[in-house]
Amino acid sequence: MLKKIALLFLFITNCLLSAQSTVPLIPKPNYLLLEKAPSFSLTNQTVLIAPKGNLEIQYLKEIIQRQLGYELAINSVASKSKNSIELNLNPNLKTDSEEYKIVVNSKKIQIEAANSEGLFYGIQTLNQLLDYYSDKQIPALKIVDQPKFKWRGMHLDVARHFFSKSEIKKYIDYLALYKLNVFHWHLTDDQGWRIEIKKFPKLTSVGAYRKESMVGHYNEQRFDGKPYGGFYTQEDVKEIVAYAKQKHITVVPEIEMPGHATAALASYPEYSCTGGPFEVATKWGVLDDVFCPNENTLQFIKEVLDEVMPLFPSDYIHIGGDECPKIRWQHCPKCQALIKREGLKDEHELQSYFISQIEKYINSKGKKIIGWDEILEGGLAPNAAVMSWRGTEGGIAAAKAKHYVVMSPGSHCYFDHYQGEQKTEPLAIGGYTPLETVYDFNPIPTELNAEESNYILGAQGNVWTEYMEDFAKVEYMAMPRMAALAEVLWGKDDSSNYTDFKGRLLHHFSLLDKMKVNYSKALFEVKAKISATENHLLQVELIAANATSSIYYTLDGTQPTSSSLLYTKPITIEINTLLKAASFEAGIQKSAVLEQKFEMHLATGAIVTLDEAPSNSYKANGAFSLVDGMYGDRGKFGRDWLGFSGKDVKATIDLGSVKTVHTITIDVLSSPASWIYYPKQITVAYSENGIDYTSEKIVSTDEIEASRGIVKVALPAASVRYIKVNAFNQGKIENGNPGAGEPAWLFIDEIKVD
Repeated sequence: MLKKIALLFLFITNCLLSAQSTVPLIPKPNYLLLEKAPSFSLTNQTVLIAPKGNLEIQYLKEIIQRQLGYELAINSVASKSKNSIELNLNPNLKTDSEEYKIVVNSKKIQIEAANSEGLFYGIQTLNQLLDYYSDKQIPALKIVDQPKFKWRGMHLDVARHFFSKSEIKKYIDYLALYKLNVFHWHLTDDQGWRIEIKKFPKLTSVGAYRKESMVGHYNEQRFDGKPYGGFYTQEDVKEIVAYAKQKHITVVPEIEMPGHATAALASYPEYSCTGGPFEVATKWGVLDDVFCPNENTLQFIKEVLDEVMPLFPSDYIHIGGDECPKIRWQHCPKCQALIKREGLKDEHELQSYFISQIEKYINSKGKKIIGWDEILEGGLAPNAAVMSWRGTEGGIAAAKAKHYVVMSPGSHCYFDHYQGEQKTEPLAIGGYTPLETVYDFNPIPTELNAEESNYILGAQGNVWTEYMEDFAKVEYMAMPRMAALAEVLWGKDDSSNYTDFKGRLLHHFSLLDKMKVNYSKALFEVKAKISATENHLLQVELIAANATSSIYYTLDGTQPTSSSLLYTKPITIEINTLLKAASFEAGIQKSAVLEQKFEMHLATGAIVTLDEAPSNSYKANGAFSLVDGMYGDRGKFGRDWLGFSGKDVKATIDLGSVKTVHTITIDVLSSPASWIYYPKQITVAYSENGIDYTSEKIVSTDEIEASRGIVKVALPAASVRYIKVNAFNQGKIENGNPGAGEPAWLFIDEIKVD
């Protein structure tokens, strides 16, 4: 009997899971049951019902009008109509949650919640149902749903590139669609001050405009020679904040301090250590001139905040606190006198002192501060919340110290990174954060116990706009990764559901198309999984995102068409080859063309061991990436490179048998703006037996720089099976450079053996 009950339970569970997977809602509801009953037919005679004064019903009316073209009547009391959509406030539900319920039967759709937020989220779910069931027949179902995290955020940097009021509202609409509830508005930085401060008009008349902007990648050091700028008046801000409030989104402003202050100092140089003069920055990155943390500067910032805080009803004001070089403070008599007077140990404690003074002032106005995890340095201000971006370590430390945390690590939440094959993607700052990586994110680190985990408010995705010159590019970089993060923050508990999520997302693209969103199509791209065969050749497995797609490819450099080679099994690469592949459906190309060049050499497909593992953010295909015949793009450094933060690279290559070797070529990268530096030294040793190694060949930094990162080491036609390559990290980044005081990154790719 028990066995029969267990089997019945398993059958029912499978049916429920199947039922849920057929409705492509994002975020996926906590509970959804499709019932075997007549569906609800939405017509132009459907009546909308809500209590008097309910603002959400008007929003629902607008959605239905936009989706279906129907202008439905609104009633404040239950109608005798057998066809209605009702919004109900239910006091029996949790008043402190965002829970909502939806029940659909043949007569009505009922959405209920304890508060307006819950009703709004129920309406967003209905919005998605209306798009999917385009025949206006909504099946009988029941949904019970609520989010896991209170801070479900997206950030947008408007300092590097400026976006109009209408574009900011579009961005807010995208957050609302996926039930995100915090808009982190990055309003000031070195390259522009974007918010009107009436007491200090030069912040916008001077600080909102730069003489030119960088074009191409930072490493190219090219500029367009065109003046650029813009700002939001306080009336603009009020309008945007009110618009967000209608969508139950809190706007958290960021006013950067004490670093990233060049635009402010160009306007008012008296608040610097040197007195200037300055100009609004035209380069991206981190600049040395920062606010001088004396009484005059603190008073200036307090008066700025006096105008900022009333515009934003949010509990938190973001004060930045990141990437603040200390070099000016070290040589400033006023700063050194302040350190001595306050009994501070060093410039790090001076930054903590500065942040604490600002926090006290903001607290006195009934608000709290949040800042990037550098505000931990020198001691954390008493009531501050931390936004952890340099990995999760800062967030872990803050939570253990009982400070609230918003997780935003670069590895999972930086949407300025590449999301697809770099060769076919628009220029980005670097990195590789595909949709699956975002979906795999867990905001609660395993290092925290249950009590400490309560301090994790949630997480957010960050959109830094150095390489996003227009709003279409913002859309491309944010969507659909925003949808993946939204599901993470709503409460998905198993990243193995990615396949199910991806299937639902494919249905969602029709809704994004209706909204005219320039979303990324990277999901459709063909991916190549590279491995080695037993005889050290390369094997390429091609994978299409959509299982119904067919992949066609060429090996001669020509563009693939539906008449090219049909992919049916892994491809073996034996010689230098240019592979091109794309996915097709019904003869129509769906993806960009994957283009991958393979260069074979003596170490291709060899066994490689590393003493230290690369960073999770830049781990490519692990140690095998060093001998996979693929070379990292120097203009779009990302997934082909192995990245090591503050660590040396110690690699041992086993060629499999003794071979005659003439040259070993090592690819390394430099991009100081991204904290990436050439090694200070590279050594090469080789052996026939793996025990007795020939004395090392040493390559200096000067030689590495002269070679532009393509380091060639000549051997005297040696008999070699084992090769040791050691690349030594530069260590801490020196003052005057972006990321000063932080560990340098060392990027390495192919080790070619000829």
